[in-house]
Amino acid sequence: MKKKRLIKKIYRWIGIGLIITSIVLFAAGSYFFKVAQVRDVRSNQPDVLRSKQDALYHYENSFLKQKKQMLHQTTKDHLKLDAWYVPADKATNKTAILAHGWHNNKTTMAIYGQLFHELGYNVLIPDNRAHGDSQGKLIGYGWLDRRDYIGWINQILQKNGQQSDIVLYGMSMGAATVLSTSGERDLPAQVKAVIADSSYTSVWDEVKYEANNMYHLPWFPLVNVVSGISKVSARYSYAEASPINQVRKNTRPVLFIHGDKDDFVPTKMVYRLYQADNGPKSLWVTKGAKHVQSFHDYPVTYREKISQFLKQYDK
Repeated sequence: MKKKRLIKKIYRWIGIGLIITSIVLFAAGSYFFKVAQVRDVRSNQPDVLRSKQDALYHYENSFLKQKKQMLHQTTKDHLKLDAWYVPADKATNKTAILAHGWHNNKTTMAIYGQLFHELGYNVLIPDNRAHGDSQGKLIGYGWLDRRDYIGWINQILQKNGQQSDIVLYGMSMGAATVLSTSGERDLPAQVKAVIADSSYTSVWDEVKYEANNMYHLPWFPLVNVVSGISKVSARYSYAEASPINQVRKNTRPVLFIHGDKDDFVPTKMVYRLYQADNGPKSLWVTKGAKHVQSFHDYPVTYREKISQFLKQYDK
């Protein structure tokens, strides 16, 4: 009898321990979900502008002075998204659609907007859902956004005609966005090329990496819990939000760019993306550059690399 009572007590304490552990894990998962995926006020504010001494001051200052049209899109889940549209100085059928990163917005992309403007492109810069002037409470990490960018592409086709040539460019989360868009079955044929600066392979891989890199926590089972909360709340799990799976289906030319000192999205991810991609591709890993700093560190070469790539694939 004593042995049976002891066993019952052990099972009871194990059960209590499992309940407490589950509550703690759910509370921690909810906290990290809020940090990672719930809209933050920082994503609504314009960037702090560069000083005149900054290597990219010309690009930012020039683009912010451009006269901009406001375009809008209403998504299938009833969010109103906003975008800047700047036509090229000379009439053209070429348009570059630019995707910003996590907690960024349109002003972040001014430097890239001017780069493509000077290369002769019309430029469209959306605020992704849950960023800037666009609606939404939950961040899409490129996965929900991939469908929004199909919408932006189709809007450009309606605005500028079916003869349009379109290039997709993104940095960080924006790079994941354009790579994810590249693998969609209904990607219009007018999309001629994709440029991805500092993309992660999947949200799962990135969050798993950051659990240790930023918070010094074991990834299991916390990432599983946060991913599960995302699946219920945001309609996608971290594993399915996968640029690497999307590029396996891609047939468009891709230029991959990454800094070899990137400790936010580790450089090894770009090699995996490059190997997985099945279309024409090029890889440029910049020496000494940290996360999305390749343009800042190599402004002349960055422009030349993009210009050469576009001359080859968007003639």
